[in-house]
Amino acid sequence: MSEFLLYYRRPDPTTWVYMSSFLTIGLFFVFRRFWSIRNLDIVLLILLAPGLLMVNEGYRRQTRLARLASAEISAAANTIPVEAEVAPEEASPAELPPSDEATSESAAIPDEPPVATEAPAEPESPPAPRELTAEELTRLQESEPYLRAAGLQRTGFITLFGIQFLVLVRMLLDPLMVRRPLLDPNLTTGGLNFLGISLFIFMMANVVASTPEIQQEQGPKLGPGYALINMLPAIPTRPISEAIAGAEPPTMAELTAAEQRRTMIAKIIAILAQSAVLIGILLIGNRHFGNLRAGAGCATLYLLMPYTAQMTGRVDHVVPAALILWAVLMYRKPLIAGLFIGAAAGLLYYPLFLLPLWCSFYWQRGVGRFAGAVLVALTVLMALLAFAGGEPFLTHVQRMFGVLNPNKGPNELTGIWELGWNPIWRLPVIVGYVILSFFFAVWPGQKNLGILISCSAALMVAAQFWHGYGGGLYMSWFLPLLLLTIFRPNLQDRVATKVIDGRSRPTRRSSTALDAA
Repeated sequence: MSEFLLYYRRPDPTTWVYMSSFLTIGLFFVFRRFWSIRNLDIVLLILLAPGLLMVNEGYRRQTRLARLASAEISAAANTIPVEAEVAPEEASPAELPPSDEATSESAAIPDEPPVATEAPAEPESPPAPRELTAEELTRLQESEPYLRAAGLQRTGFITLFGIQFLVLVRMLLDPLMVRRPLLDPNLTTGGLNFLGISLFIFMMANVVASTPEIQQEQGPKLGPGYALINMLPAIPTRPISEAIAGAEPPTMAELTAAEQRRTMIAKIIAILAQSAVLIGILLIGNRHFGNLRAGAGCATLYLLMPYTAQMTGRVDHVVPAALILWAVLMYRKPLIAGLFIGAAAGLLYYPLFLLPLWCSFYWQRGVGRFAGAVLVALTVLMALLAFAGGEPFLTHVQRMFGVLNPNKGPNELTGIWELGWNPIWRLPVIVGYVILSFFFAVWPGQKNLGILISCSAALMVAAQFWHGYGGGLYMSWFLPLLLLTIFRPNLQDRVATKVIDGRSRPTRRSSTALDAA
């Protein structure tokens, strides 16, 4: 009975997109106010899924074609051609007329089954695929199936960029939206908690039961970032489909001891980071929004997103998101918030562009503590790079802060920039992004918690457009902040001068002593 009662199969990504979309509409769509901003936000969230599906499916097909080509080349190299042993000048035995001696012998010997003189050899295992050479890779990339997969992937990236541009516009307009009516989810807090806990258990079970896709060695393909994070493998949580270019990743038995340890560390970090994201969303809803139901709805919507189901085990996606989210949670403590922002910026340098916004928020009170904490976090992460190995320390530091030449060729980048878009167009996008980052330092003039959340989400969305190594797929960097912006109330009174204590400890002790006297 347990063979079918306890049998669990992950839903296909396309199936989950439809299921989660219907659940999202049923739980969060405001049917009594059809033309509301909330409904527009729900539609934008749902429209993120088709592009993600196309990108992942195109990548899977390309990976499948590369593995098949590598296996075929390895098998052909290990096969000894029998025809080569026959001289071309000699005729084959089948072409020679039978001699009289052979005819008489064949007539005298009756037909008997052949007698096996040796035991049958065990079937040989297929040869292990090897890395394709540059010429073989070029020939593969020019094949029609590979070009179709690349076209599917390109269409997916363009779709993602189009929807994310609309999300960016929505985040830029959010500070102007003063009237924010209370629109709770269409389910009670208990029901949302039950649904969220159930989804979380299933997703974490997918992480535990998944096998790792071991990443390539450290190199330009991984892009700038923290070396110790890039060492960890990606944990796939998508179901394997043999019918549509599915490829079995290596099992735990096929990994070395070091790879198994890194895999276990990656799974633990992914589970802890996802838990931190959900706990942070709930605490922000309860403490800063004063609405636990809104926090529970925001966390449940995060779990319902197809992106979360497909990228649950990606450490480089979820860890920076968790750190930024907890910085928002601890915004009343500039020292702790600075440690979280500094850690996020050290692991993946894109959050460095949040510093003008956050320093502007703390400018009248707490900016010194915030900036000092950021420097402390970055210094600690730099010191830990001494244990990374593989490359010189200065090279690791350079890649940690992204101090690289942005003018790269398509062969050095991934994502949309290797699928037909000229990488030279990244340069004006980078310039515009830097201008936007410093623009938030002066606009809006009076920043509150709501503006801090929405503008942080806008910067992390805008980073996708010039990210040269899969930009558009790192939605976890802005998704929790986007959901908090959708559910947040009016937070105009949550400014630094009102919520942060500006007195130092010696002043507090002296004032206490004077009161006692």
